[in-house]
Amino acid sequence: MQQVKSTGKINSGHKRVVDRKTIKETGAVPAEPSAQATLDGPLDKPLGAEVIQTYLKTLPSKPGVYRMINADGDILYVGKAKNLRKRVANYTSPARLSVRIRRMVAVTASMEFVTTHTEAEALLLEANLIKRLGPRYNILLRDDKSYPAILITGDHDFPQVLKHRGARKRKGEYFGPFASAGAVNQTLTVLQRAFLLRTCTNAVFSSRTRPCLLYQIKRCAGPCVDKISQANYATLVEESRKFLQGESQDFQRRLSARMQEASDALDFEKAADYRDRIQALTRIQAHQDINVSGITDADIIAAHQEAGQTCIQVFFFRTGRNFGNRAYFPNHARDIDVAQVLEAFLGQFYADKQLPKLVLVSHKLEDQDLIQEALSTHADKKVVLSRPVRGEKRKLIKHAALNAQDALRRRMAESASQRQLLEGLARALDLDTPPERIEVYDNSHISGEKAVGGMIVAGPEGMIKNAYRKFNIRVAVNRKGEDGPQAKGTMAGDDYAMMREVLSRRFSRALKEDPDRTGGQWPDLVLIDGGAGQLSVVREVFAELGVEDVALASIAKGPDRNAGRERFFLPDRKPFSLDARDPVLYFLQRLRDEAHRFAIGAHRGRRQKDLVQSILDEIPGIGAKRKKALLHHFGSAREVAQAGATDLQAADGISEGYAKKIYDWFHSDN
Repeated sequence: MQQVKSTGKINSGHKRVVDRKTIKETGAVPAEPSAQATLDGPLDKPLGAEVIQTYLKTLPSKPGVYRMINADGDILYVGKAKNLRKRVANYTSPARLSVRIRRMVAVTASMEFVTTHTEAEALLLEANLIKRLGPRYNILLRDDKSYPAILITGDHDFPQVLKHRGARKRKGEYFGPFASAGAVNQTLTVLQRAFLLRTCTNAVFSSRTRPCLLYQIKRCAGPCVDKISQANYATLVEESRKFLQGESQDFQRRLSARMQEASDALDFEKAADYRDRIQALTRIQAHQDINVSGITDADIIAAHQEAGQTCIQVFFFRTGRNFGNRAYFPNHARDIDVAQVLEAFLGQFYADKQLPKLVLVSHKLEDQDLIQEALSTHADKKVVLSRPVRGEKRKLIKHAALNAQDALRRRMAESASQRQLLEGLARALDLDTPPERIEVYDNSHISGEKAVGGMIVAGPEGMIKNAYRKFNIRVAVNRKGEDGPQAKGTMAGDDYAMMREVLSRRFSRALKEDPDRTGGQWPDLVLIDGGAGQLSVVREVFAELGVEDVALASIAKGPDRNAGRERFFLPDRKPFSLDARDPVLYFLQRLRDEAHRFAIGAHRGRRQKDLVQSILDEIPGIGAKRKKALLHHFGSAREVAQAGATDLQAADGISEGYAKKIYDWFHSDN
């Protein structure tokens, strides 16, 4: 295995060694002790080009990756170089750099370096580090979603077909990626109709005694109840595998021949079954967004840039069919060229994804051969990176580019509308500037049971769903309201105590993890679903924690809970209402309703979890296997609780010691 040694200043004071597997999979750089001197020193030394100059004395003229770091230890930029010394030397002449890069150089306090054997390895490591570290001055791809695939399992005599997302650890064959779960579900439906493969879990399969509904509606061959032999089922699995590999036409012709044979034999019911399976195949074959003649396994990637923003559309083609598309909007400076954005996108996008044999791009890339070599290294197979200029492939690129243009213009229009709403909100609530981050809080419970607090987040780009948080309320329920400012005999006190807990936990953690408010996780506005009482509770929490400079507001439902007659409460200001047709009011209603939806969903999830839990789950030392044996033997948890110690030993895997433990658990005074 190749090893790559580093030189230069490392925070830990160690040399670092990177192998190919590390570069491809994680981008992590493990440290090893070394006696080699480093350039560590106090961070109060001069910043900028003068500091960068000191590294040139020890830098080799080899390929590698460098990191620029500010005085606080934050990574500013990650770059790769064919020749580290020459590349870093460019930063010592600020006059020849752009304004943005000069600004970065000016705050650089130290650098880190990792040398690699080849420039392709440097490119792979650079992409992984950018994706993991998120440096401020790099082009960043915000892609935290995994792509679903179809899995035909290989760990059972009767394989199942199912939707899979995440690490591919289970034995079997994977087909994909699909751009969305909807595309997977559609294909799974076809597989059920055409090939009658089971989708049930192994546990359900082993416990079945009668055919399920899917068998009755001819969506499954019924292997669980011996309606089909293992050999015949294996034939169905092989046919479905060939279908997913693109050999659907041959299989359709065979089905047509079988249908004709059944018809000639006057077995019209079987002929109708074959007809339905053929129709299912025809339906999905006809569902193509664009002509894919000559394309079997490829990704179509096109970029469109406008007004300093870029949209990149990716279309996935597998086995000659369109598996869907997805739009991406990388973060970058306004002066970055579209080809540079596309080049950076490719490295980060494929850092953790399966590569096809062919990748078509819309723009000519400066380092296209290098990127192709890096992608081939990452995939452990030959990957062709091409920019078509004519023919059918060019039509695919033009179609993807048109989609990128439409998606970017929609996003820009939505962003402009969102910005106008935020400006109107600032005027309505007397804020100094439009808020960049709004946090909205709501609670959900039934008479105080299974209480959950929900926090949703919105900003200039709309709802920030990966920032949503839920809080399982721990506070004891006070049904008389002693904890709240309302009179006894009401339920209001519970809501106040819940809101106090949620806000205390949220901002205590924020003060601990980001006291300087540099992490972008502090809100500019906190919006509470409630009235003056809820607002006063939040003000008390902020006063206790010493939180300042965060605007507060609460929104109370109007008389008879009518939408459009909401009242707003601000600190040290009389309650007011907005015009019923004011777009800002609609915006605030959407925020409140989203918080309400999220809190209710979290509450229902908590209730559902408790409903499916068994009293056997509470017994310490009794795992899933023994619990299943007990339920199979006795039929229910109640029967287990009423069984004697001797009876318990009759269940599989329950020894005398375990039987006594279970019996004592149910019959203890505590």
